[in-house]
Amino acid sequence: MLSCPELLSPAGSLEALKYAVMYGADAVYCALPRFGMRAAPVNLTIGELHDGCIFAHARGKKVYLTLNNLPTNDELSELPQYIKDAAEAGVDAFIIADLGVLSLAKQYAPDVDVHFSTQAGITNYAAATMAYNLGAKRVVLARELTLTDIAQIRDNTPPELELEAFVHGAMCMAYSGRCLMSDYMVSPSRGANNGHCAQPCRWKYYLVEENRPGQYMPIGENEEGSYILNANDLCTAPFLDLICKAGVDSLKIEGRAKTFYYVASVTAAYRKALDQYLANPASDTFDLPDSVLDELNRTSHRHYSPGFYFGKEKALQTPSHTYVRDWDFIGTVDSWEDGVAHCTQRSKFCLGDSLEILQPDASVVPVTPEWIKNAEGEAVDAAPRPMMQYTIPCATPLMPYSLLRMQKRQ
Repeated sequence: MLSCPELLSPAGSLEALKYAVMYGADAVYCALPRFGMRAAPVNLTIGELHDGCIFAHARGKKVYLTLNNLPTNDELSELPQYIKDAAEAGVDAFIIADLGVLSLAKQYAPDVDVHFSTQAGITNYAAATMAYNLGAKRVVLARELTLTDIAQIRDNTPPELELEAFVHGAMCMAYSGRCLMSDYMVSPSRGANNGHCAQPCRWKYYLVEENRPGQYMPIGENEEGSYILNANDLCTAPFLDLICKAGVDSLKIEGRAKTFYYVASVTAAYRKALDQYLANPASDTFDLPDSVLDELNRTSHRHYSPGFYFGKEKALQTPSHTYVRDWDFIGTVDSWEDGVAHCTQRSKFCLGDSLEILQPDASVVPVTPEWIKNAEGEAVDAAPRPMMQYTIPCATPLMPYSLLRMQKRQ
């Protein structure tokens, strides 16, 4: 068992990997273009995976590769080379759901650790122990488990077996994410279990009676319609201490399809929450800093719920498909020198706008720039062009990888 829980962050790109590491992740999980459960994101090339491993390992962090989709017979022949290439790139573990993939991983990369994915649907200590006997170093527990369930698994499994649980992010309505809706409602090529889910659970539904075609009857929930399959996002920061005390070794943030800004912000928030717990893990009280929830409300998200940790009655559904988006990410800070921040634009802002600068240590610096200069040093009233280089004054020294944002205009 780990001496203290690991904070595990998503990395849908090399850029996201670097920001996750810089903002406090102990490990990241990512994928190559094939065999992961998120085929839509950019993912990493094998060269980027190699560079990402070097970047993470140089800072004492780990990199896990997802090989957790359910491959067909026709796809199996490609896996051995994928596995060998990933091992040579330096990954620390494979995240696997399929027993055939497990067999190939043991054959072609026997020195790389194996983690059983949440897709494996491990919900009891017998299944967790069997995974250990098959060679798993860690199991990623099904998201449907309560705190009591997790504690029972911890008490009845080998102490060497690590337990991982999701603590934040989007929740799938299907059990452990194994869903066939997209296959049937969209196309087999958009199947969830091969990484191409079209997310029909997020759609708006009405009821139609067989003998009354065209008469759409609302199912309820609110005046905008019914989103009967649309789960709230998970947020466990207020009770992160209870998850740790239940025996979880790795705290997993969902979001390989999210931006590097999202990854940095959420990682920074959970780093602060986890450090607060680790400062006094024996305490019966957990005083979550207000700044943690403030930070988690500055990224795009659905309404939050505690998931299944306190029972299924607490696992709420959001009343619509809309997101809470009160803040805009507007740029990166490339460097700071002598009171001047050198930045790259990611979204437009104008002279006079009040900004926040989030730093990798989770500190936030407010700034209202008195001037903006373009790459030629000319004074401008706004930064309107994508990837525009500009400078702004900032008296506070800024760390590399700092991020600029602003509250949405009313």
